[in-house]
Amino acid sequence: MATSTDQAIIAEVEAPASVKIAKEGNTLLVKGKLGTVKKDFTKLPATVTVDGNKITIKPYGKRKQDLAVTHTARSIIESMIKGVEKGYTYKLKIIFAHFPISVKIKGKDINVENFFGERASRVSRIVGDATKVNVVGEDVVVQGPSLEDVSQTAANIELSTKIKNKDQRVFLDGLYVYSREEGIP
Repeated sequence: MATSTDQAIIAEVEAPASVKIAKEGNTLLVKGKLGTVKKDFTKLPATVTVDGNKITIKPYGKRKQDLAVTHTARSIIESMIKGVEKGYTYKLKIIFAHFPISVKIKGKDINVENFFGERASRVSRIVGDATKVNVVGEDVVVQGPSLEDVSQTAANIELSTKIKNKDQRVFLDGLYVYSREEGIP
């Protein structure tokens, strides 16, 4: 929690014993049973120190904006710890009315084929090394330990099927995120 010492705002995060935390330069590495999550804190206007499983964030200034920076950094680190312990799952629904859409995973690419009868498939990238994408019936399931990678992959898939220059109330075809969950079932 945030405490006030010498008019500076300091935030601390305690990690469980099952999680290992290391700092290499400005990069924070969090290792757990589901994998490793890295985050670069170079542009953060604060000092991040690691002492065992305790992380301390001390901003450079003493203003209200610096409090916001420390809370943001603390939230990012807490989501990294939750990610390596439980993981994150996003589910997207395949919706079509005109042409049947098929979704195929080829390496680090996701191909959405036959979208509105287009011959070329729409391609989006899988972000991160530990992110896994599966097609289960009418659902696309994105799972991984990094919240940023999982949510960006789901957003990439959703944006690849965005319809331009048509009424979106009529042309509802696409892939849409309908569930965001903590944990990998």
